[in-house]
Amino acid sequence: MELYDRSFDELTARELHDIVKLRIDVFVVEQDCAYPELDGRDHEATTRHIWSVGRDGLLCYLRLLREADGSTTIGRVVTSPDHRGEGRSAPLIEHAIATSPGPHHMKAQSRLRGWYARFGFEVVGAEFVEDGIPHLPMRRDGASGAG
Repeated sequence: MELYDRSFDELTARELHDIVKLRIDVFVVEQDCAYPELDGRDHEATTRHIWSVGRDGLLCYLRLLREADGSTTIGRVVTSPDHRGEGRSAPLIEHAIATSPGPHHMKAQSRLRGWYARFGFEVVGAEFVEDGIPHLPMRRDGASGAG
């Protein structure tokens, strides 16, 4: 498994295609959420795209957004349906935390609360429904590897 970490301008056309296809296949089609997947933040200068590739292509992906207050938002965490439950996304979360400034925030699907807690994330607000799916605001205040 190879891990990649790139800005938008460093992505090849093929990489961008594969990333957007996985995000749409899972978030829009599988989860039946009609929403603007391309939200204008993918190409921001401080946005990073992190993903891993295996023998049969893109395994998992996440997006890091640098916020105006200096914190980092981890989002668009997605694993290919064929590779769920194999521990593929954990290295991406660990890499994201180690290489970006904290605190780290996310809007996590509620069913994944315990999984994100393994990485030090804590629930910091009430559950809410986004695109028909229960979510929790989560935050990790621990030290990161970047500043």
